[in-house]
Amino acid sequence: MLAIRFTLLAEEAVSDKQHLYPHAAELVVGAIAFAIVFFFIAKWVLPRVNTLLEERRQQIQGELEKAETTRTEADQVLADYREQLAGGRDEANRIIEEARRTADQLRRDIQAAAEQEAQDTVVRAQEEIRAERDRVFNELRVHVGEIAVDLAGRVVGQALDKRAHDKLIDDYIEQVAAGDGQG
Repeated sequence: MLAIRFTLLAEEAVSDKQHLYPHAAELVVGAIAFAIVFFFIAKWVLPRVNTLLEERRQQIQGELEKAETTRTEADQVLADYREQLAGGRDEANRIIEEARRTADQLRRDIQAAAEQEAQDTVVRAQEEIRAERDRVFNELRVHVGEIAVDLAGRVVGQALDKRAHDKLIDDYIEQVAAGDGQG
């Protein structure tokens, strides 16, 4: 029943053409209200909206510039890092090469020192051998001299004095040394 009643009311509203179009007074009041609203919007709202939009545009522009600056700085930091890394590699290679040269020099120095020490040991050994030979030669000279004097005293039948004894020993040693040099 309610549906029938709405249908009847709708037919009455449609059938009445004067209710379909607005009255002239309503059009004038609506136009004046629209003009007032339009004036207030144009006078206060649009400038404020434009100001907000401009502020937002400037903020976005500033953020873009800041982002560009940050990107440029990041690129510069990256380039510096790469340069430092390359420099670090060069420095590491230089240090390694320097260490290699130092190690080679140290090896040569140690080898030279060892060779010098070996030569010094040989020289000392030769000096010790010479000294020992001289000592043995002197002992032999004394013993040979004593034996020679003893034999000479037996052959001659008389004892020699100390001075004649020393002279006889020296002469005999000179003859032995001369004989060693020729033989």
